[in-house]
Amino acid sequence: MFPDFQYLLQSLTGHEMPEWLSLFKTFGFMVALSFVGAAWATSQELKRKEKQGLLQPEIQTMVTGTRVTPAELILSAAIGFLLGFKIGGVFGHLAQVSPDPMGYLLSARGNFIVSIIGAIAAGYGKYREKKKEELPEPKTVRVRVYPHDLMTEIVVVAAVGGLAGAKLFNAFETWDDFIKDPIHSLTSSSGLTFLGGLIVATILFYYYTRKHGIPFKHMCDAAAPGIMLAYGVGRLGCQLSGDGDWGIYNTAYVSNPDGTLRAASAADSAFALQMTGGGPHAFFPAPAGLPRWLFGMNFPHNVGHEGMQIRGCTGEYCSVLPVSVFPTPIYEAITCILLFFVLWALRKRFTHTLQMFGTYLLFVGAERFLVELIRVNYKYDWGFIHPTQAEILSVVLMITGLCLLLFYKDKPVPPTPPDAEPIT
Repeated sequence: MFPDFQYLLQSLTGHEMPEWLSLFKTFGFMVALSFVGAAWATSQELKRKEKQGLLQPEIQTMVTGTRVTPAELILSAAIGFLLGFKIGGVFGHLAQVSPDPMGYLLSARGNFIVSIIGAIAAGYGKYREKKKEELPEPKTVRVRVYPHDLMTEIVVVAAVGGLAGAKLFNAFETWDDFIKDPIHSLTSSSGLTFLGGLIVATILFYYYTRKHGIPFKHMCDAAAPGIMLAYGVGRLGCQLSGDGDWGIYNTAYVSNPDGTLRAASAADSAFALQMTGGGPHAFFPAPAGLPRWLFGMNFPHNVGHEGMQIRGCTGEYCSVLPVSVFPTPIYEAITCILLFFVLWALRKRFTHTLQMFGTYLLFVGAERFLVELIRVNYKYDWGFIHPTQAEILSVVLMITGLCLLLFYKDKPVPPTPPDAEPIT
């Protein structure tokens, strides 16, 4: 596995890479890439709906050419202070920061001298920027802002709501681990529950669209393909980093002391069963002609430090699972990226509002419910059934999607060409 770019580039090139590359985590990179992909897809859909006349611009009043205000200078200086404090603290403390950058960002550690320099530079930069824009007399202008112009704000809402919801729901999903160390559980870069992020982000989206006068139903339809793409790309991050979001044990393969994987022999069977701890497991060798890694992986150098020590390994990430597991992140990544292309191909064929979103909910719910059958998660004791949190939410999403497809019949809106006047 490749928990950071130092490991990734060393594996690709076969040469030692500088230690500072370990600051850049593969999981975080893939999450960022997933937001970029979702933003592109959603922006394209918003533009298409604007051309159809389904979305209209918001008229905003802006005052330009004003002098810089003390509040603007203080805000800029504060941002520069914070950035300098954290970025400066990295230098000289790389070994302590690299294993857990998220924990460092949320800590009180930093560099005070660099933070002062950052505050002065940011404050002066803001002053120079406003000085160039200053006019003898400030002007008031009315600006047309279309929904796709708000993509930066939309991404921020999605990031904040999605990550907060993913962490919150992951705490409930892994309750025993959360109780043992709640601070690490909430600040760790691993451990995210997508469905929780989807729910919280949707709630924030609802209030955001109401604030800007954007019909929520059209925003749901526009965002659906992009969210599916983001989920698939994000799951690649789980796979690359080995963040623990894998499936049940596959006792057909066991690990060698050096971290490589081998087919389990008769002598390995007792060891493999012992390592499962009596938990859910299966014996499923890869069918002929199919790659072994598709059915069993032991996630060497995983970011979660789970498993046994790799012989001869030095460094931060030296753990490997003793028995292979089903690589469920790969299954979800492949499935969701393919489903994105399905939704993208169907997007122009839907004639009613929320048909796209209903289809998305049905797809994502079914996909997650099926993969839960071979994933490791906390199970609730409901007497006769023992569902996981993800299975419960998946059923709710599928029922909601079916209801939207079967019972919600929005009247088709006649196309209204948007105002051709350009944005001021």
